[in-house]
Amino acid sequence: MKKESLTRRLALMSMAALGSVAALGLASAPAAAEDVVLKVYTAIEEEQMPPYKEAFEAANPGIKIEWQRDSTGVVTARLLAEKENRQADVVWGLAASSLMVLDQEGMLESYKPVGFDQIKDDFKDRRTGWPTWVGMDAWASAICFNTAEAEKLGLPKPTSWKDLLDPVYQGHIVMPNPGSSGTGFLSVAAWLQMFGETGGWQFMDGLHANMNTYTHSGSKPCKAAGAGEYPIGISFSYPGVKLINDGAPLEVILPTEGIGWEMEATAIMKGTDKLEAAQKLADFAASAEANKLYNQSYQVLARKDVTPELPENYPANEADLLLSPNNFEWAAGNRQAILDEWQKRYGAKSEPKS
Repeated sequence: MKKESLTRRLALMSMAALGSVAALGLASAPAAAEDVVLKVYTAIEEEQMPPYKEAFEAANPGIKIEWQRDSTGVVTARLLAEKENRQADVVWGLAASSLMVLDQEGMLESYKPVGFDQIKDDFKDRRTGWPTWVGMDAWASAICFNTAEAEKLGLPKPTSWKDLLDPVYQGHIVMPNPGSSGTGFLSVAAWLQMFGETGGWQFMDGLHANMNTYTHSGSKPCKAAGAGEYPIGISFSYPGVKLINDGAPLEVILPTEGIGWEMEATAIMKGTDKLEAAQKLADFAASAEANKLYNQSYQVLARKDVTPELPENYPANEADLLLSPNNFEWAAGNRQAILDEWQKRYGAKSEPKS
């Protein structure tokens, strides 16, 4: 059966773009006085938020979501800064490695959601009998390649990460800053695991020589490539697929050495005074219904009992190229040291923070 266009499905449910740093209270109607309002921190893309909110609220009358959205690094830093004065009730859609950092600080509530036995082992916290986070889906690093701009500039199509070290690409590549972006961090963590610590930093030194700028958003390099601002953006598949479906002259390339990946995950913040409502959101986030929503954007899902359909124009071999095993505990434990070294070496080319 022909799948409806991903773009059309999401567009029907989307709303006008809102500021990325501002609080996003996306209720379609004012909450009733007796409604429980959950403050939910997230790093998912803005167009994904309305369908998630709509589906949860339809399944849980009397509970409303008030979103707070930003990029992964910003959300993680904000949560850590609020440790002694916590504002969030739930995190729905943040990198699992970031949630592990929060867990190390004792900030997450233990909770095993309904249907936990249907979550794949790689997508759940298995360190204790009572998990503090549960995965939703996986997103993975990719190269967004503007074929029209590359033809104008006479640039060959890269097929591997190390192809990007060719001097022919000097000044033509953008990627996310790992301190701001979860996509940037998963790429850096993957290169360090894939090529070894010494080889990983050597690779990034060579890549830096060809880099034009580092952005503070994981999807921005792909969107910039789609708009023809740069021929190559290191990003992840979803924004590239959306742009292709919208008619952009773009290819999503999965490098042959393998691709770094990360889980979007859900957790309840310890100390919330809305624990029962927060647990209902955690139950929904781990449900088959929610995983079907995630499948509108991603191919690799957390649930065993949901067979993913391939979104239109999505790379068919993404699951085969995921870096495995991906040591999320290592990434979480070494996150700050990695970011400090990266900033020292490459931070001078980061775009200004808005």
